Formats: sequence, structure tokens, C-alpha cells
Amino acid sequence: MKKGNTLYLIVVVLFLAGLLASCAPTPTAAPAAPTTAPAAAKTKVFGAFATPIEEPWDGVIHAALNKAKEAGTIDYEFTENIGTSGDMERVLRQVAEEKKPNIIFGDAFASEEAVRRVAADYPQIAFVFGSGGGPAEPNLSVFDNWIHEPAYLCGMLAGGMTKTNKIGIVAAMPIPEVNRLVNAFTAGAKEVNPEAQTLVSFINSFFDPAAAKEAALAQIDNGADVLYAERFGVIEAAKEKGLFVFGNMSDQNALAPDLVISGPVWNMEPTVNYVINQVKAGTYTSMDLKDFSMWAKGGATLAPFHATESKIPADLLQKVKDKEAAIKNGTFRVDINEGQPQAVN
Repeated sequence: MKKGNTLYLIVVVLFLAGLLASCAPTPTAAPAAPTTAPAAAKTKVFGAFATPIEEPWDGVIHAALNKAKEAGTIDYEFTENIGTSGDMERVLRQVAEEKKPNIIFGDAFASEEAVRRVAADYPQIAFVFGSGGGPAEPNLSVFDNWIHEPAYLCGMLAGGMTKTNKIGIVAAMPIPEVNRLVNAFTAGAKEVNPEAQTLVSFINSFFDPAAAKEAALAQIDNGADVLYAERFGVIEAAKEKGLFVFGNMSDQNALAPDLVISGPVWNMEPTVNYVINQVKAGTYTSMDLKDFSMWAKGGATLAPFHATESKIPADLLQKVKDKEAAIKNGTFRVDINEGQPQAVN
């Protein structure tokens, strides 16, 4: 065969081979193995409480944080009964350095300056504290228990149930956040019973059950036949004397099921959940979180009556339910009166 013919045949063979290859089906690629995104680190939260958790004010915050922990949204540690000022500052600095939490919740009322100094030194941590002051940029938010609305309703019940027209109130100390509860309770009592008097005793402590009980017993000796336990310890006195009593901060019916009628309840879950979500989203900023503790956002409510509802006069109970509805729909507003109440009102 001539050289030219041979070259021609080689070209034809290569062309046909290429043509056949282009018509062959393309192999299907094996599916890629599913990728697992690394689990996002949980938000680290620390609770720094000046009083024992048994004290209802800090107990409410602790309960909300525990619920978030149980839901798997945060890692949560806490320390309690820190005290104030120097001890609070020392603990907060130690926590910030060693634990490096994303958020620290706590109560600052008796140690405002200490909390604010530490917050300023650790701007990468969200400090969220119960406080009578305002927020501070960039990282200190404040909250309080705005439960004056259900306190007013409890006052209505007390005013309608007293037989002596004397109602005892044992409270922590004459500071705005305590005064507004005492004043709202008194106003509610006088709405249904203008003859009612409230006897007010301050124990000058956030947690001293023995002193609170002693103050309540003195009020009973002075004629009080219904009590408002703004502080822990009063229910024990009511139980001892067999008198109706209203709890505070949380549902305390279990302490004396036949005698604890109700009480203003503070729910910290709206506040806690809002802050956690803001920190997770990287949008946290210092602010006054007041609204999240109000009735409108689920931060305040009236404790269930449990088995004591049958002991409330039907007409009185209806008045309270009507007033509750008016508060919820915005047609009645409970005054915020933070002035110091008198010993007898």
C-alpha cells in the first residue's frame, strides 16, 4: 500500500473512534456524601445573684434561665448569695475572666456601681441586670419587675376579704421598685373598700425571712387579718395564724395551699428569650427591657387561685376579673406611684 493511502486510513480510523466515543453515555457521578455542618456553640450564660435563689426575686430570673437551659438553647451556670458591692465586683470579674460567658444576668440594686464598672471593662459580654438605673452603652441592659398591675388586683381581693379593714404589707425597703407594688396594692384595696387601711413595714433587707415573719406577726397583733408577702417569710406567719395571704413574684400557693389566695407573678422568660436571641443574632445592644416585664408582653400575671377560688365572694371575684380584662385591653391603666408609702395608708 502506498504511503499516502496508509496515512488516509489512519485519519479515517481516528475520526471514527472519536465519533464513537462522543456517542457513548456519560457515566453518572456517585452522589456526594451529605455534609454535616458543625453544631453551633451554645450561648454561654452566667447568673450572678446577690441573694439566695430561695429569695423569689432572683428565683424568678434563675427559673427562666433554667428553662432556656432545659430547652437546649444555652449553657447555664450560676452563683448565689454573693452579697453586694465588693463581693459582687470580685465575682463578676472572676466570671468574666475565667468563664468568658456571652451573657451575665443578675441583680444590681445594691451594687449598681460595682456592676457598671465591671460591664465597662468587658464590652464583649452582654450584662443584663435588674437595676433602678438606666442602660449604659455598649453592653449593659437593665430590667425590673413591673408587676404593679397584678398587685393592684391582689389589693382589690384583699380589700374585699378583710373583716377588720386592716391589711398588712411586709416589704423589703422603700425603694421605687418596691414602693410601686405597695402603692398599687393599696390603691386596689381602696377601690373596693374605701375604709380599708394598709399597714406597711419595711425590713430593710431583700432576704430576711425571720424579720419578715416577725413584722407580719406584729401587724396581726395590730389587727391585720389579710397579708401581702412582698418579702419571703410572711406566708409562714399567715400559716401560723390561719390568715389569708398574697404571695409575690411567683406562684407561692404551695407554701400554704388553703391560705395563699393569689399574688402578682413575674415571668422573666420574655426578657431572657429576647436577650438570648439578640446575642445569637449578633444584634444585641444595651437597652431598658422594661416592656418585657409588663402584662402586655407576658412578663406579669396573676397567680392561679387553685383551691382558694371558692373562698372569694363571687361578686368580688367578678370585679377582679373585669378589671383584669380592662388592664389587658388597655382601657384601665394602673398608676405607677413610686413614692414612699406611709406606715398606715
